[in-house]
Amino acid sequence: MEPIIAIVLALIGYALGSAKLINQGNEALVERLGRYHRKLKPGLNFIVPLVDQIVMEDTTREQYIDIKPQNVITKDNIYLEVDAILFWRIRDMERSFYAIEDLQGALMQLATTTLREIIAQNTVEETNVARAEMDRAILDQLNNITADWGVEIIRLDIQRITPPESVRKSMEEERAAEIKKRALISEAEGERQAAIKKAEGTMTSMQIIAEALRSNPESKDILRYLVAQDYINASYRLGESQNAKVVFVDPGKSGDMIKEIIAESANTEGHTKNTGNGTT
Repeated sequence: MEPIIAIVLALIGYALGSAKLINQGNEALVERLGRYHRKLKPGLNFIVPLVDQIVMEDTTREQYIDIKPQNVITKDNIYLEVDAILFWRIRDMERSFYAIEDLQGALMQLATTTLREIIAQNTVEETNVARAEMDRAILDQLNNITADWGVEIIRLDIQRITPPESVRKSMEEERAAEIKKRALISEAEGERQAAIKKAEGTMTSMQIIAEALRSNPESKDILRYLVAQDYINASYRLGESQNAKVVFVDPGKSGDMIKEIIAESANTEGHTKNTGNGTT
C-alpha cells in the first residue's frame, strides 16, 4: 500500500512541477540542459522537471520608457532641454532575450542618442515647427536597429522642448512682432478696399448725375446745391482735424467747376457709346 501511495505522490509532484501556466499576453522561453528548446504560449504548458527550465517570461503587450530631460544642442548652437516617451513592443521573444543583454537599458540609450542626433540637425525654430517630422525620423532610425532585437518601436513622442530663458524671451518678442505685423497688414488692406469702394461709388454717382442733367437740364440748380453742400461738409470735417490743412475755394468759381465736371462726364460717356457702336 505504501509503495502505491509513494508512486501517486511522485506522479502528483511531477505533474505539479511540469505544469506551467502562462497568462494571456505573455510568452516564456524554455531551455533544455542549457540550450534554447521552445517557446511557451499563453495557457497551460508542460515541461520536463529538472531538465527543462523557464529562463524568461515577459509580456508581448505595448510598453513604454520615459526618457528623462536631456541637454541637446541644436544646429544653431542653442542648448535645449528635451524629454520624450518611447512606446515599444516585443515581436520576437527569443531574439529579445538572446540578441541583447539589457533590452530596456539598450532601448533607453539608443533612443537618447538618436534623439540628440536628429535635433542636432535642426535649428531651434525648425525643432519647434517640425516636431512631427522629427518623431517620424527618430522612429524610422530606431526600428532599423531594434528589428535585430525582436522589438518594434511603435512611436516616440517628444513631450517638451525647453529653450533657455533668453531664447524664450526672444521667440516671444518675435511672435508678438509677427502678430502686430499681420494686424497692420490687415488694417491697411481694409482701408485700401474701403477707398476702392468709395471711389467706385463716387464714379457711379457722377455718372448718374451726368445722365440726369442731360435728360433734364433744369436740374442743374439741384447739382449746384449738392456740390455746395458737400463743399461745406468737407470744410467742416477738415476744420475738426488737428493735422488737416484747410484749402478754401472761391464759391464764385464753383459753377465753372461743376460745368467742367459735367462736360467731362458727358464727353467720357459719349466716347464710350461711340466705341461700342463701332464708330471712331
